[in-house]
Amino acid sequence: MLNPAQEKVLEVLGAPRAQHPHFEPSLQTELEALIERELAPLVEMAQASNDKTYINKHSISQIMGCEQKFLAERAIPFEWSTALARGSIAHKAIELSMHRRHQTDALTLVDEALDRLSEAEDYLGDWLHTISETERAELRAESNDRVVKFLECFPPLKTQWQPTTESRLRLEVHDCFVFSGKVDLTLGSLEGTKAGKVLIDFKTGGFAQNHHEDLRFYALIECIRVGVPPRRTASYYLDQARLVPEDITTEVLFAAAKRLIAATTKIIETTSSQRPAKLAAGPACRWCPLRVDCETGKRYLDEDRRDEPNADLHDAISE
Repeated sequence: MLNPAQEKVLEVLGAPRAQHPHFEPSLQTELEALIERELAPLVEMAQASNDKTYINKHSISQIMGCEQKFLAERAIPFEWSTALARGSIAHKAIELSMHRRHQTDALTLVDEALDRLSEAEDYLGDWLHTISETERAELRAESNDRVVKFLECFPPLKTQWQPTTESRLRLEVHDCFVFSGKVDLTLGSLEGTKAGKVLIDFKTGGFAQNHHEDLRFYALIECIRVGVPPRRTASYYLDQARLVPEDITTEVLFAAAKRLIAATTKIIETTSSQRPAKLAAGPACRWCPLRVDCETGKRYLDEDRRDEPNADLHDAISE
C-alpha cells in the first residue's frame, strides 16, 4: 500500500501510453543542424586553446549568470567533499535498492554503496580512502538521509518502468564541443516516435529556475541522441517530498538549444579572452570566490540582507 506522498508521484508522473506525445522524425535533424550551424564559427577559436571543450549543465548555468564567477570557479582545482560525494553515494544506494529481490533498509544500502565506490579505481574511490572516520560518518549520515527520504516518498520502482540511475548522456558537435551529463533517475521508454521517458533529478533545498533549465539540457541531448525526447522532466525535492514537473515540447527543446548555443558562445569568448567577462550580481554571490573583493556583489548582498525579515534585529545582534 502506497502512502500519500508516493501516490502523488504516481499521479504526476504517470500517463497511459495513449496520452504519450508524438514528435516529428525531423525534429532530431533540425535541432542538431541548428546547433552545428551556430557553433561552427566558434570551432577555430575553441581549438586554439583546447582540443575539446567540455560543457555540462553546471557550466551552462554558471556562464549564463555571472561570467566573472564562472572564470573564478573554473580556475579552482576540483576536490571531492562530503557535500559533493553524498549525491554519488545516495544514487548508488538507490540503484542497489532497485535491483534487490528483498527490501533492504537505507543504511545498509548506503554502507554497501560506500564499499562499492571505495573499491572503484577513480578519483572518488581514492578520496574515500583518504577521509577520516569523522568525515566518513558525516558522509554516511547525510547519504542515509537522502536515501531514507527517497524510499519513504517515492513509490517502489517496478522493473516494467525500466528504471535507470545516473544514466549518462553525451553529445559531440564538430568533434570539438562535448556536452554531457548524468540523469539521476530515468523511467519509461520510447515507442517509435512516441515519447515515453521521464527524466528526474533529485534535489535538496528549494526550487530554482535553473533546475528546469538543467533538465531541458538533458532532454535536448536525449532527443538528438535517439531522435525522440522524453515526454516529461521533473525535479524531486527530497526535503519537501515535492515534485516539480515540466512537459517537454518542441518549443522547449528549441529554447534549450538556443540557451546551449548562447552559453557555449559565452564560454569560448571569455575563456579565450576575446572579450572581458561580464559581472552579474545575484543570489549566487553568497558562494562566489570573488565576493570579498567584488563591490558589486557586496552591495547586492547588503541590499538582499536588508530585505530579509528581522534584518534590524540581525543588525542589532551583530553590533
